[in-house]
Amino acid sequence: MGKILIVDDDEVFLRLLSKNIKRDYPLLQVETCTSPVKALASLKEGLDLLLVDFEMPLLDGTKLLKYATEAGIDKNKIIILSSHDAEYLHEHFPMGTCLAVMNKYDINQKAVLEMIFKSLQRKAAG
Repeated sequence: MGKILIVDDDEVFLRLLSKNIKRDYPLLQVETCTSPVKALASLKEGLDLLLVDFEMPLLDGTKLLKYATEAGIDKNKIIILSSHDAEYLHEHFPMGTCLAVMNKYDINQKAVLEMIFKSLQRKAAG
């Protein structure tokens, strides 16, 4: 319980987010991948949360979302992260396409992500 996969080609952001999750939510298992193509092998049932960067080389967040849902991951366990604003993201990912779309640099949206991590931590504690 509490398995998270984060796919983002920004190594600095990925390292920082992973470090913060591991520090603040020790019951959560975090796997990271900078290559969306390599991440395909990790897309399997049993993930509690999939965080995907929208813009990546070779395989963008839209395609990775499609592969993930085809692999059996519930769309309500997938969050798309981006540097774009929410309006832009909602145009590409209409409501119901995934759990959420978030600007990864917006402090208010970071608070929403923290609430999700807290919820996963509570579930992992049983």
